[in-house]
Amino acid sequence: MSPKREWPPSTLAPAERFYVVGDIHGRLDLLQKLLSELDPDCTVVFVGDYIDRGDQSAQVLRLLYAFSADPKRKTVCLLGNHEDMLLRFLEDPQASATMWMHNGGLQTLTSFGINDFSALPDKADKVADKLRHEIGVPLLAWLQDRPLLWTSGNVTVVHAALDPSKPLETQPRNVCIWGHTGFRDSRRRDGQWVVHGHTIVTDPTVVDGVISVDTGAFATNVLTAAEVSRGQVRFLCTGRHGVTRL
Repeated sequence: MSPKREWPPSTLAPAERFYVVGDIHGRLDLLQKLLSELDPDCTVVFVGDYIDRGDQSAQVLRLLYAFSADPKRKTVCLLGNHEDMLLRFLEDPQASATMWMHNGGLQTLTSFGINDFSALPDKADKVADKLRHEIGVPLLAWLQDRPLLWTSGNVTVVHAALDPSKPLETQPRNVCIWGHTGFRDSRRRDGQWVVHGHTIVTDPTVVDGVISVDTGAFATNVLTAAEVSRGQVRFLCTGRHGVTRL
């Protein structure tokens, strides 16, 4: 694996050194392996998409929830489009069941001990009630409260993308979690760097002020974290023989 690096004119200048972890998609095994290699004194930002596709979505959510509640840890968990699909399913099961199930929702239901797929989509309300019960009030409230962005200095972390023509304060929710057609084509003019997941890359990349960290963990067994510091990006990736530093 050889990360691609092309540096823009603006200097990478976060206010602190921190990590950004790419899309996990239920891969608790890879998450635990990666976390064991991170400096516990640094902030760790997760880009979202903790659930679906992999087999341990419930366990991943509970671990991240525990991390967020631990005052000894500096943890930021952003909202991804897959968490948004789960929340929409709970709000309107009939309208949202098919889309979520086609995007890995079945694996998430199974991880919460729900296997009555014959009830979908006709009896989606009953499945949603079961899921709401299994998630529990505290974890559900935490999910509903996930932020879209996190910023340190001139570096912003988001799940999918930013609209390069808009300031950070006016970014549409849909763009943040689903993406924007001009995200990779137009460099931001405010000098702000962006770290994101959502779009799978073969290798982590640094191109035109955009750092991409979704290496398709659910399918490739490669979960990536970017270590971001002033003027420098390093990557840590899970592999057959532990964690590789790039």
